[in-house]
Amino acid sequence: MALPPPSPTSTALVTGASSGIGADLARELAKRGHGVTLLARREERLTELATELHGAHGARSEVVALDLTDAAARGRLPDTLLERGLTVEVLVNNAGFSTTGPVYRSDRRREMAMIRTDVEAVVDLCCMFVPGMVERGRGAVLNVASTAAYQPLPGQAGYGACKAFVLSYTRSLRAELRDKGVSVTALCPGPVMTEFAESAGFTPEESENSLPKIMWLPAAEVARVAVLGLEQGKGVVIPGLANRVGAQFARAMPPQALAAFLARQHPALK
Repeated sequence: MALPPPSPTSTALVTGASSGIGADLARELAKRGHGVTLLARREERLTELATELHGAHGARSEVVALDLTDAAARGRLPDTLLERGLTVEVLVNNAGFSTTGPVYRSDRRREMAMIRTDVEAVVDLCCMFVPGMVERGRGAVLNVASTAAYQPLPGQAGYGACKAFVLSYTRSLRAELRDKGVSVTALCPGPVMTEFAESAGFTPEESENSLPKIMWLPAAEVARVAVLGLEQGKGVVIPGLANRVGAQFARAMPPQALAAFLARQHPALK
């Protein structure tokens, strides 16, 4: 198994755990006996989830309310966990969000916050916790990218680029750690039934009509497939046959032609 066995002092750190895929990833890990450290900004939601996980699985569930865009706050995270006697043996970089609309109408502060969350925090947390995994000779990292990583994404240019970075970074990290006892997996979901689209600025109708219904999956199914892939030591996990086909199609298309087609279809550009 590529997922290290749980122990009384080990923890699975899950970012963006207050809702959606992050919450369900925490549920899947707790179901397997792992203690979890739930990290997000919304402390009340994290506390509710921690109570649920302890009640359902007897899992030790820690809560860390933290804004990942704050580099100083991120920097205190290792000491916070050390003070609690916890060792991160599973790292799940799930936190992320998207902006929408053309770049020329973008909100600069919102764009930079997205990059700090979707890219900077991923790299920072890997730099914090992967060295310890290598030293111990065991560990697992799950970085959440997207099928958007396989294509240009006009209307969400920054988000698509962020996820392309995460996929490339994860593949490189996996190759570096191939003989170190640490497994690294990129999760590339397609559209998921979560609050993500609403927070990005899509209406429910725009979300539902943007992609075929066959591509949409519930967050719980995405999390189940992701943790199974992590256990099996897979390099990339794309939940859903339609999304795997779509990712392959995007890779085969000429980038400029695909970008022009997607620009005509994206609801934020209409």
